[in-house]
Amino acid sequence: MLLVKALEDKILSEGSVLPGNVLKVNGFLNHRLDVPFIMEMGKEIARLFEGCGVNKILTIETSGIPIAFAAAQEMSLPVIFAKKHKSKNLSDDVYSVEIESFTHGNTYTAVVDKAFLNEGDNILIVDDFLAIGNAVKGLIKMIESAKATTAGVAVAIEKGFQNGGDALRQKGIRVEALALVDSMDDSSVTFRK
Repeated sequence: MLLVKALEDKILSEGSVLPGNVLKVNGFLNHRLDVPFIMEMGKEIARLFEGCGVNKILTIETSGIPIAFAAAQEMSLPVIFAKKHKSKNLSDDVYSVEIESFTHGNTYTAVVDKAFLNEGDNILIVDDFLAIGNAVKGLIKMIESAKATTAGVAVAIEKGFQNGGDALRQKGIRVEALALVDSMDDSSVTFRK
């Protein structure tokens, strides 16, 4: 669990808490990427889900992509990312779901081309944060629409006090957080052990 401690230390030394329960980790995860560290996170996610029969990784743009890529590299799997807006280069045959963003305070339509989610797939969801869980719930709906299975959810940082991860666990979904924040305010961040 050296990576967990390293991530917690990185959050404490490089992160900051913004008003509205927003944890800012732009210096290594959400704006500037610490690539070697993210690759280590990918290795840990691969270790956690080894032997689970995962055949695809699903994330949502934008900040989940590097972590999903790192895990996929280690697991030799493809990454699919849900787009937050339907673009001209997507067919009309898509899975779509409305998602309310905690961070941005808006609602958007996430879409994935139906060609990339198939019946029988065993999909690992990977993202940067898990707070109240709206993005993950939306991705799970897409997976269910494709008659595929959710193997689990892996996130870099879970804000446990917002209960999204616990609600998913109560539904029987495996959730693995590399760092689990138990509480935070403008002067401190406490991790769940």
